[in-house]
Amino acid sequence: MGMTSFLSENEISKIGFKAYGVDLKISRHACFYGASEIIIGDHVRIDDFCILSGRIEIGSFIHIAAYSAIYGGDKGVYIKDFAGVSSRVSIYAVNDDYSGEFMTNPTIPDKYKCVKSEKVCIGKHAIIGSTSVVLPGVDIAEGSAFGSFTLINRDSEAWSVNIGIPFKKIKDRSRHLLEMEELFRNETEN
Repeated sequence: MGMTSFLSENEISKIGFKAYGVDLKISRHACFYGASEIIIGDHVRIDDFCILSGRIEIGSFIHIAAYSAIYGGDKGVYIKDFAGVSSRVSIYAVNDDYSGEFMTNPTIPDKYKCVKSEKVCIGKHAIIGSTSVVLPGVDIAEGSAFGSFTLINRDSEAWSVNIGIPFKKIKDRSRHLLEMEELFRNETEN
């Protein structure tokens, strides 16, 4: 059997994840830092050139598209079932103080920096459009959708469609996904 672009179950087991589920498709070109702090559910796909670092919990039926980066730090990024992270999305649970009062970047000792670390939660059925940025402390509510190039710097409303820098709600999102989820779960469990 030839090599595929996704890691085998044996290769996944050697990464050292805290826990992981079944039916994972993890690119050979994805990078994991602090894998012992990363939990991955069932039926998850992580594409090429993704970076996952720090405390991260990924639910089931999640897709993280190419070139995305998730920086969980010590507070963590928590992604619920059926959420989607489009390509080139950056999610930060940790970042430097940009005020000029402190130095920045990982080459500087901590006593000269002021690093902000706050938990990020991404709700069930949320979707984050390509090239969007999520900042520390944000709670993306269930069913929230964000268009491409959106700055997500505060909590969102459940079942909303949002765009912009920083984002603004433009309309409500259909909850029909919940009915589809129920049908899907019934089909796959029987």
